[in-house]
Amino acid sequence: MYLWRKRAGASWLRAHQEPLRSRAGDRLVIIARPDRKRLQLEAASESRKELRELVSKFGGQIEKLPRDWLKQSFRQQKTKPLKVGKRLVIINVGGTLMSRRSRHRAPSHIVIPAGAAFGTGEHVTTAMSLRMLERLIRFPDLVVDLGTGSGILALAARRLGAKQAIGIDIDQIAIATAKQNARRNKIDNVQFRVADVRRWKFPGKSRLRRSGYGGHVDIVAANLFSDLLVEILPKLKHIPRLILSGIMRNEETEVIHALKQNKIDIMEVRRRGKWIAILAGELRRS
Repeated sequence: MYLWRKRAGASWLRAHQEPLRSRAGDRLVIIARPDRKRLQLEAASESRKELRELVSKFGGQIEKLPRDWLKQSFRQQKTKPLKVGKRLVIINVGGTLMSRRSRHRAPSHIVIPAGAAFGTGEHVTTAMSLRMLERLIRFPDLVVDLGTGSGILALAARRLGAKQAIGIDIDQIAIATAKQNARRNKIDNVQFRVADVRRWKFPGKSRLRRSGYGGHVDIVAANLFSDLLVEILPKLKHIPRLILSGIMRNEETEVIHALKQNKIDIMEVRRRGKWIAILAGELRRS
C-alpha cells in the first residue's frame, strides 16, 4: 500500500481541485485541522505508478506504508473521544481512551482505529454530519452512507437506533476497513458495498421488504466532494432527509443553487472553519 501526501493552502486547492479530483477520484481525502492553516491532501493506492502521476502533476510525496501501518497509526494518534449529543461517543483507539467515569456516562460508543485516509470522526465535516445524524435518527430508520470511508456514519446510525444501514464507497480498501470496524464494534445489520455512488441504484421497496426492513430509505448521509454531490442530487431528491457535507465555504452557493434546482428544501446550514454541512430533504406540504 502506498500513500500520496501534500500540504497546500485553500487557494492552491481551489485552483487545482478539478484536475486533482479527476485523477485521484474518490481516493482523495482533504484533511483540515483547526490548529493549522494549511490542508493535508492524501490519496491511498496499491499502485505506486498511479501516485507517481499525482506527484508529477501536483507535487507532494509518496510513502510506502508498512504491512502494520494501521497499528503504527494507532500509536501515533493523539485525539480525544468525540461526544455526539447525549447518545454517542466516538473513540480513537490510538488516542486518549475514556476514563472509567466517562465510559459509565456514555450511553454508547464506537471504536474507530486511526488509519490513513479513512476517517475517525475528527474531521469537522464528519463531526457535523454525526451531530445532524444524532438529531435525526428515530427507530426504525434506514440510513444510506455514500462515500462511507471507515464506515463511521453507517456504524453511528446503527448505534443510534437505525434498523439497518448501508455504506457505499468506490475504494475496496475503505470497504474492507469499514467491515473490519463493524466486526470490531460488534455491529450487525450494516452492509458495506464497493460501488460508484454515481451509478449505484438504491434498493427498491420490494427488495427491502424481503430483507425485513422498511419500504424506503429514510436518511442519506453523503460526505463527498461538492461537484459529486451536485451530480447525484437528482437521484436523492425524493429522500426524506439528506445530510450533505464535504463542502468548502467557497462552494456553498453552487450546492445551494443545485438543491433549489432539484426542488430540495434546505433545512439547516452549519459552518465551521472552511467547511459547511447542509441538512436538506422534502418538507411535507398540505
